[in-house]
Amino acid sequence: MNLDFTRIVPSIPFILNGIWVTLLFVIVSAFLGLIIGTILSLFKISHVKVLNWFAEAYTSIFRGTPLLLQLMLIYFATPQLTGYDIPAFLAGILAFGLNSGAYISEIIRAGIQAVDRGQREAAEALAIPYKPMMKDIIFPQALKNILPALLNELITLTKESALVSTIGFLDIMRRAQVVSANTYTAFEPLILAGLIYYVMVMALTILGRRVERRLRVSE
Repeated sequence: MNLDFTRIVPSIPFILNGIWVTLLFVIVSAFLGLIIGTILSLFKISHVKVLNWFAEAYTSIFRGTPLLLQLMLIYFATPQLTGYDIPAFLAGILAFGLNSGAYISEIIRAGIQAVDRGQREAAEALAIPYKPMMKDIIFPQALKNILPALLNELITLTKESALVSTIGFLDIMRRAQVVSANTYTAFEPLILAGLIYYVMVMALTILGRRVERRLRVSE
């Protein structure tokens, strides 16, 4: 085997700098997905049929088509349709945020519906308005149930963020590909990128387990 990790040593800082770029991308995408998911979940439990239909159609489309296809459509079709040359970072955030929102909406919806119905009935009996009831009574209890699932979605988002390298965004994966092309190696830079992703995912996994333990203790 012709392996020589010393060839990529000068490029290691370049690849490691991709960690902060990737983390920023994941955090912004997750935040956008959380906002969209929360709104969609409220639409799904609403008594307004138009909102129900919109939320279900949105979820069906974004869960039923590949994330890579959505990314390509936003990045390559936006200039064709609007004339706006969308940056790779913005295209990635939109694609991942919109996609993640579909999954998060189902997580939040299930969490809300898992709250004891008696809680809502008691709030309605006390004439508590809908908005304060959801904000102060239902959501806090639902959050306790769905937090582990939200952390799992964040882990998935972190791993899938490597797809954004296909549109030239300089995340960890793309930087590894650049080093691979410059040094005429493939195994070494890709293995380094894999180790970085693994450490990031393991850190999130450990965080998720600690959160789950704290939730079990508080019950």
